[in-house]
Amino acid sequence: MKRLIFFFFFPTALLAQQKYDLLIKGGTVIDAKNGIHEVKDVAIRDRKIAAVEKNISSKDATKTINAEGFYVTPGLVDIHVHVYAGTGIRDAYNGDNSIYPDGFTFRSCVTTVADAGSSGWRNFPDFKDRVIDRSKTRVFAFLNIVGSGMGPYPTEQNTKDMNATAAAAMAKKFPGVIVGIKTAHFEDPEWTAVDRAIEAGTTANVPVMVDFGVFRSERPYQELVTKKMRPGDISTHMYIDYIPMLDADGKVRPYLFEAKKRGVIFDVGHGGGSFDFRQAYPAVHQGFVPDSISTDLHIVSMNAGMKDMTNVMAKFLNLDMKLEDVVQLSTSNPAREIHHEEIGNLSVGSHADIAVLSVEKGNFGFVDSLGGKLEGHTKLVCQLTVRDGLVVWDLNGLANEDWRKNKLVRPLWEGQPPTKK
Repeated sequence: MKRLIFFFFFPTALLAQQKYDLLIKGGTVIDAKNGIHEVKDVAIRDRKIAAVEKNISSKDATKTINAEGFYVTPGLVDIHVHVYAGTGIRDAYNGDNSIYPDGFTFRSCVTTVADAGSSGWRNFPDFKDRVIDRSKTRVFAFLNIVGSGMGPYPTEQNTKDMNATAAAAMAKKFPGVIVGIKTAHFEDPEWTAVDRAIEAGTTANVPVMVDFGVFRSERPYQELVTKKMRPGDISTHMYIDYIPMLDADGKVRPYLFEAKKRGVIFDVGHGGGSFDFRQAYPAVHQGFVPDSISTDLHIVSMNAGMKDMTNVMAKFLNLDMKLEDVVQLSTSNPAREIHHEEIGNLSVGSHADIAVLSVEKGNFGFVDSLGGKLEGHTKLVCQLTVRDGLVVWDLNGLANEDWRKNKLVRPLWEGQPPTKK
């Protein structure tokens, strides 16, 4: 069979003359880092944000996307996912649950993720080679304090494999890619997993993310967030049903606000079993809101109440939070928490990672991890995603011409395509 060669013709002379490669025009821009919440145009050149201004002329751009009626935000940043896929490595309870990122992230306007402890210091190089380096999604990682990472029970109970020195050395070997240390699912009454994780985090100068696992009276959650965790460390699954969050009168316990004041970060980490409206509803309305919104993405959660990032964000809209706050918790806040403040914003010169979102009104149902339903009237829809200056998701063809006006033609072939026998 002959090798097939594609030839695409681009108006190169025109491209050279244009000031911008892509212009997203007329949307309401929300960018917390730069204090923007107003209708503006966003221009891209050489895959970077080139301008965020009012009334940029379409004549200055090779391609213009009409975003009127939509919200234009930085690409969403999800700091709790599981994307070490295809390894045979399984999580603690549910089998092989990790997914490859690109097939899921862009359709929910996510451009950056941080894997939360799927790999440890033993297998991180494999994760980097097979997933991180090959993904269009920007992928960071929290390194599991257990050397072999997540695995079938009792993998994450193995204190002999919790090597703080080795974990810190691996984090130092890949600075910026490994953004923290993770401990999860530990069941014993001792503080071993947390102590080793914090030791590694301190040595490598990175934050620690804690999924507290099974709560034990010998190591109470209150002690974790008020004494053990350092400022900048992250407590994920903040609205899980068995965190002692509310007192007998349904009030948020004061120690949680004290922990926030000392700098502990509280992250949603929705997941398949870690978000309870009975906790979240009263807590949000009493001011105990997340520092960051994340999904705990895996095969189980994406097919259950979590679904995707925009669905989790919409839950907080229907818990009466403001859109600009929800966007901040899904962009600039998580970027800051993982020490990558160059992302999660639309600053001129930054990578052109952009989300175009619509806010739909109607009657919708949102389900928590225990089967509880919240009826709401607002839903977020990812209309278009730009990653590194390129359109990677376009739900309704915003970046395309009507077929009656489309001048693109099929690529030329070298010879004829093979005929069926």
